[in-house]
Amino acid sequence: MEASATSKLLVSDIASSVDHVPSNYVRPISDRPNLSKIETSGDSIPMIDLQELHGSNRADVIYQIKNHGVPEKTIERMMTVAREFFRQPESERVKHYSADTKKTTRLSTSFNVGSEKVSNWRDFLRLHCLPIEDFISEWPSSPVSFREVTAEYATSVRALVLVLLEAISESLGLAKDSVSNTLGKHGQHMALNYYPPCPQPDLTFGLPGHKDPNLITALLQDEVSGLQVFKDGKWIAVHPVPNTFIVNVGDQMQVISNDKYKSVLQRAVVNSDKERISIPTFYCPSLDAVVGPQQELINEEEESHAVYRSFTYAEYYEKFWDRALATESCIDLFKASKT
Repeated sequence: MEASATSKLLVSDIASSVDHVPSNYVRPISDRPNLSKIETSGDSIPMIDLQELHGSNRADVIYQIKNHGVPEKTIERMMTVAREFFRQPESERVKHYSADTKKTTRLSTSFNVGSEKVSNWRDFLRLHCLPIEDFISEWPSSPVSFREVTAEYATSVRALVLVLLEAISESLGLAKDSVSNTLGKHGQHMALNYYPPCPQPDLTFGLPGHKDPNLITALLQDEVSGLQVFKDGKWIAVHPVPNTFIVNVGDQMQVISNDKYKSVLQRAVVNSDKERISIPTFYCPSLDAVVGPQQELINEEEESHAVYRSFTYAEYYEKFWDRALATESCIDLFKASKT
């Protein structure tokens, strides 16, 4: 059965026909999920009411967000159309398949099939979506509502992210448009992640431990658990709360804030019973934007040196995909040289 399974491009077309995990998905024993040792988030991942941003709590905003301004109907329609996309026949889905990480609209599997050593139990549709009019004609036209629903969702989430960027900027003691102004023309990508049921979820990951390379990520989850974050020395399961977003700080925010904000270490585990869908929106600098620590956060006299050198986001993004999650982050490659 494994021989026929390996001829499929996507894990969702393997999952229903196997009773064990094919060998290329099996993690070394030292790098397995260890699911019995996971704690649940409880109160350790704060739930923030976005309306509190107008008060004194702006610096605290990180993680789960409610009252975020994205209409509940918009969220429902996005999750529905994502599920409909992945439930289409294989022949329809694979029209969008590509292993080229530079393609701006593509369906693929795992993470980077061209360079990784172990596969991940995930299929994903990745879309660039800013400005929408530049990319919408590349997006899938089936299901028929896909483009309209996704465009509406992407626009709403961008508005949320821009509010968050102002809050983070002010929490750093900067003008509220300071972070936004470092991003060039801005960039926004989305992924529709599909994690099919897995016969041996203790042997593999949906995605292994990693940090997002972008600036900030707003993650929408369905009702199935799978996200875990590394906090206080241990992995914590972040169970979905309806109509909320998980907000992760990514590597570019760590650079711009000169280490005052730290990129979040996260991973996705799978289960044997239920499919899971998550939809992260990755907000980032445009590829030609030059990223580095904000000047106001550098004070050589007070020993606040620049931790990172300046670089274009294109340079960082290429390195991220090439390394294929071999390490949690590639941020250390961009540290400033010590004088």
